[in-house]
Amino acid sequence: MSDQTQPDYAAQLHGGGLYLPQGEQIIADQLRCLELLYDFNATRPGEQARRTELLRKMFAEIGENCYIEPPLHANWAGRHVHFGDNVYANFNLTLVDDTHIYVGSCTMLGPNVTLATAGHPILPQLRAQGYQYNRPVHIGKNCWLGAGVVVLPGVSIGDNTVVGAGSVVTRDLPANVVAAGNPCRVLRPVGKKDREVYFRDCTIPEEFLKGLQSTKEEAP
Repeated sequence: MSDQTQPDYAAQLHGGGLYLPQGEQIIADQLRCLELLYDFNATRPGEQARRTELLRKMFAEIGENCYIEPPLHANWAGRHVHFGDNVYANFNLTLVDDTHIYVGSCTMLGPNVTLATAGHPILPQLRAQGYQYNRPVHIGKNCWLGAGVVVLPGVSIGDNTVVGAGSVVTRDLPANVVAAGNPCRVLRPVGKKDREVYFRDCTIPEEFLKGLQSTKEEAP
């Protein structure tokens, strides 16, 4: 992001407390960010350099060789989003980025994934006034979130974890596991069988395994 100064409302967005997001400065800055997002989504498939240039302006941090397939949806156009290197996101990634979202290097995000940092109080009277709170989301390195996964505010997902399509992640997930469901739960660790097959009974060719390191969770 080109503007590294902290706006006056930063403590409201990133402090975790209740606040009203309709402030004049908040709306003005948000609209300026969304103009860049509009430009990104209007790019043609051959304009990869233009997309990269826009993402560098839009995001807080974006690493090398990241690819985001338009359309991208984001409350702040990625202003509070931090991507490592080689992150891939398929169609319709939704980033509710009212506070910080961190995605580690080599993570893959399937179509229609939502990473949401914003929530609203259950108390109807406060919600009617428009109060909101934000909690950061952390996705580790080399994760795979399948199509339609929803990650809720304040959730952290550990490195190498796979989250099945359609899951709603309401709680933290550890590293090196396969998890799925609504609410999402851990099904099993990444293990020995995952070095043998890549899908159902499809065997991984031996040449693909040469030089690969085992995770700590794998059976010997």
